[in-house]
Amino acid sequence: MIQELSYIGIGSPRSEEWRTYGTGLLGTMLAPDGPDGAVRLAVDDINYRIAVHPAAEDEFRYAGWGMANETDLHDFVDHLESRGVAVYSGEPGLCQEREVAELAWFEDPWGIRHELTWGKAATPLSFSTGRTMRGGFVTGDQGLGHVVFQVPDIEEANRFYVDVLGFRLSDRINTKYVGVRFYHVNGRHHSLALSEYPGHVGFNHLMLEVEHLDDLGRMIDLVDEHDVDVMQSLGRHTNDLMTSVYIGSPSGLQIEYGHGGLTVDDLSWVARTYNRPSYWGHKLSDAAKSRVPGIVKPIAVDGLVAAAAGAPR
Repeated sequence: MIQELSYIGIGSPRSEEWRTYGTGLLGTMLAPDGPDGAVRLAVDDINYRIAVHPAAEDEFRYAGWGMANETDLHDFVDHLESRGVAVYSGEPGLCQEREVAELAWFEDPWGIRHELTWGKAATPLSFSTGRTMRGGFVTGDQGLGHVVFQVPDIEEANRFYVDVLGFRLSDRINTKYVGVRFYHVNGRHHSLALSEYPGHVGFNHLMLEVEHLDDLGRMIDLVDEHDVDVMQSLGRHTNDLMTSVYIGSPSGLQIEYGHGGLTVDDLSWVARTYNRPSYWGHKLSDAAKSRVPGIVKPIAVDGLVAAAAGAPR
C-alpha cells in the first residue's frame, strides 16, 4: 500500500531560479544539488523532497510514492503486474540519485511517471527554514503535501488510481467548469487530486502546508518582492478546509501554499460532493486568466494531437 507522497521531480530551463524562489519565498531549505545539477529542496529532515532538473522546457518528470518497507514494495509490484501494469526496477544509480533504498517505476495510462520507493534518506535535526518562519511544514506521516494532475478522462483515471493503485476517495468538487476528485493514502485529506481536461495531460500544482498561519501570511507579503504572480487569492476550500493562496513558479506549475488542512480517518470518513471549491476567496487573478494553469501538453487522440484550448477553471 502506498503510504505517502514522498517527493516530486520536474524539469525546467529556469531551474536555477528555484534556489531563491524555494528558500526566500517558500521557506524550503536548499539541499545539495543532484548529479545532473538539479536544484533540490528540503521541507523537513528527509534529505530532499523537491527536485528541479535542468531541461530545455518545463515538464513534470515523476512523483515518488513512499512505501513502508521492502516487503510492501515487492508485494505492490506483484499486484501491479497482475493487473497488467508494466513495472520497471530502478537501477542502483537511480536509487542513489533519489536517495532511496529501493525503487520501481511505472507510468499511468497517459504517461505520467510514478516511482515506488522505500527507505528515503533522512538526517535527523537537519532541517532549517530558508527564511524566517515561526514553524516548518506539515509533513511526517502525511508526506510532502499533495499534487494535482490534469487527465483527459476522469472516469478512466479514477479506475486506474483507485482500482489499481489503491487510492481512497476523499471528496469530489463538481462545478459548471470543472470536476475534481480528491484521494488520500494517509491522514492528509488528499495527497492526490485529478481534474479532467479532455485531450490534455498535465501537472497543475503542488501543495505545501505550513504549521502556522503567520508563515502563510508572511509568504503573501513576500510575493511582490520576488516578482511572483498570485494566481488565486487567499481563500478557504470547502472540502479540506485549507486556507491557502496559489502562486506562480519559475516553471509553469503553481504552488498552493496553505495552512490548517483537514485530516481523515478511514474508519469514519464519508466522501462528499461539493458544488463550489471555496467558502470564500481563491479569486482568479488576471495572470491566471491569461494562461493555461500548470505544465500541460496535448495528447494524441486517434493519431491526431488535441488542439490547445482554454483550461478548465
